[in-house]
Amino acid sequence: MHSSDRRLTTHVLDTRIGRPAAGLLIELWRWSPANWEWVASERTNEDGRTGKPLLLLTPVSRGVYELRFQVGAYFNQQGVNSDPIPFLDEIPVRFGIFDIERSYHVPLLVTPWSYSTYRGS
Repeated sequence: MHSSDRRLTTHVLDTRIGRPAAGLLIELWRWSPANWEWVASERTNEDGRTGKPLLLLTPVSRGVYELRFQVGAYFNQQGVNSDPIPFLDEIPVRFGIFDIERSYHVPLLVTPWSYSTYRGS
């Protein structure tokens, strides 16, 4: 495996409409010894994916990470949220990266009222 093959990727599916969630902002944060540090921000494309990996795992990037999916703003743009305070606004998905010889894929399936995630390949 080449070092460029080791990466963190994601995609988002809007299961309310059965299609990829285009234009959804995703932030990646990493836990340092005392606080969260911002790493990257990307918007999803028409396939619900970011145009590039959120993180390349070189040099060694073991640690605790958090993807923050800005679903409240996305569903507002879709005209779905009518409440001033949406049920789901920012969805944090916290996970650990230890094996830097593997790629990590963390997808999100979402509606305005529910979500699911898993470690993909």
